[in-house]
Amino acid sequence: MLRLVIVLCLLAGLARAETFSGRVTVVDGDTLRVGAEKVRLYGIDAPELGQRCGDGAGGDWACGRWAEATAYGLYQAKIATCQRIDTDRYGRTVARCFVAGQDIAARLVRDGVAQAYRRYALDYVDEEKEGSIAGRGIWRGGLQSPAEYRAGLQGPAPAAPGGCAIKGNISAGGKIYHMPGQEHYAQTRVSEPKGERWFCSEAEARAAGWRRARR
Repeated sequence: MLRLVIVLCLLAGLARAETFSGRVTVVDGDTLRVGAEKVRLYGIDAPELGQRCGDGAGGDWACGRWAEATAYGLYQAKIATCQRIDTDRYGRTVARCFVAGQDIAARLVRDGVAQAYRRYALDYVDEEKEGSIAGRGIWRGGLQSPAEYRAGLQGPAPAAPGGCAIKGNISAGGKIYHMPGQEHYAQTRVSEPKGERWFCSEAEARAAGWRRARR
């Protein structure tokens, strides 16, 4: 019985460690500070601050700054409760966060502030469909995905070494490899100092513990 009580106490402690709360400071459309923690919202991707989107009439507009301002208006200084999911390559906590019981990420995607980040999760695809059908926010005109925009800022990707063109990437979703021709292949970068690597075959990637990207 004593052993069972100890185990239950340890599990309760771990559960508490995975949940944290604090006052929100908005960093951009998908990144917050919640108390002392910098949080990347799980499953969504908002335009970067310098990014511009099409307006549907041949022009463009500062959708990145708009996304930041909209998130600020909705959540700045509110008290959020977050469920920790992972830590990303930049040391940010990846989490699902709520204000007054409302999923922040779901609201942002539904309002066209961000898109569902399918590379890592499919949780907000329905909210994205709702926002895009209604033409809200980033869906009012042409949109380059934030991931593609970031890849463009980094410059051309390095050539595959020795013809081994499969990219092994480590992210919040774990060890994932991308095949030439897949949707996110072009913008995926291989950072060998972080443990990422190139593979010559799918069999080699799977044997090393990587799994294939969904698309």
